[in-house]
Amino acid sequence: MEFTREGRLFRVVRFDPSHRQLLLRSDAVAVDRTTTVVEIHIGHVELMLLKPIYRDGLHIRRASAAEFAELRERHGLEADAGGWTWMIERHGGSFVVGGQPAWRETQYPPADREWLFDFTKPWPPDYPAQWGIVE
Repeated sequence: MEFTREGRLFRVVRFDPSHRQLLLRSDAVAVDRTTTVVEIHIGHVELMLLKPIYRDGLHIRRASAAEFAELRERHGLEADAGGWTWMIERHGGSFVVGGQPAWRETQYPPADREWLFDFTKPWPPDYPAQWGIVE
């Protein structure tokens, strides 16, 4: 399963190097006519090459064999990292080597929840939301 949200503005909003966790977010904004908040969490990050902003959305999927071969040669990746290398854009060069990306999306997060991936709060929430894992 891939994750695709095209036509949305996504930003890298947090990276915690001590826990190796990456968070990307798209807020509901009038300019791209969106009404939901979307967050993507990737844990156990080993290596990443990202843009700070993705203006045309995201397309997260496992790297193909050819893409991984090129990344492995260029960045000295271990042979078994192919199963954990995720491409972030449909046609771009952004990628993350890490755990399975998880996503959460909701129309109106409650005021007491700054992030959808706030692990101190229960999930699933008691408000309408969608979520999943990229496989």
